[in-house]
Amino acid sequence: MDILTEQDGAILTLTLNRPDRRNPITDLAMVDALVDALEAADAEPSVRVVILTGAGKAFCSGGDLRQMQAGPESLIGDTPEATADNYREGIQRIPLTIEALSVPVIAAVNGAAIGAGCDLTCMCDLRVASTSAVFAESFVKLGLIPGDGGAWLLPRIVGFSRAAEMALTGDKIDAETALAWGLVSRVVTPEELLPTCKALAQRIAVNPPGAVGLARKMLRQACDQTLMEALNTAAKNQGGAHQSRDHREAVAAFLEKRTPHFTGD
Repeated sequence: MDILTEQDGAILTLTLNRPDRRNPITDLAMVDALVDALEAADAEPSVRVVILTGAGKAFCSGGDLRQMQAGPESLIGDTPEATADNYREGIQRIPLTIEALSVPVIAAVNGAAIGAGCDLTCMCDLRVASTSAVFAESFVKLGLIPGDGGAWLLPRIVGFSRAAEMALTGDKIDAETALAWGLVSRVVTPEELLPTCKALAQRIAVNPPGAVGLARKMLRQACDQTLMEALNTAAKNQGGAHQSRDHREAVAAFLEKRTPHFTGD
């Protein structure tokens, strides 16, 4: 299976499962598998947080260079126009799918996140890295550009100057540099990576899922909004939140000093 799934309570772990090829995500079968798994997670009420990681030593190698050398594959067409269409119908579906989710996604970066793999971490809401992780926006070294949204995603996380350094040199950065630059929120040992991500996911999962989903959406929208637009969005969303059953349950549980029970309503 291209994607392994494991649910533990409200937390679903998705594992890219092509370790022999360092988990590339550019061919159509892997794109379909990942998009389907993410959409299924979002449609399952019992899932409140998704963790995305890779099997083996790599998180995601991005593209498969052997396929590129061998000839046309899912991203390559006979003409520039055909290749552009293949990107739109292929890998570009991944960032659009993640953007549309209600559940947050945590990238558990267990190893190399290269090219589209680096961008895949940027598509997620939170990123935790193993000490063995490395990141590279390395498209330029292959005579390519970030075709999956990386030029839009990366500057919003690390800032323009550092994004330009990564994209224009193509050089790797280690986990500690990624932490210093804000690409990840924490760095832990390989043994601590999944337990740390699951503990973080659990801290999110105990909250009302409707409020989590709205907060996630607003954080993403705010990057491209004026303050007035963001305030108007907040007012609209808060109006609905105040009417929710989960809000009333949260207030009641706080006043009654008990654990709340949230249903998503």
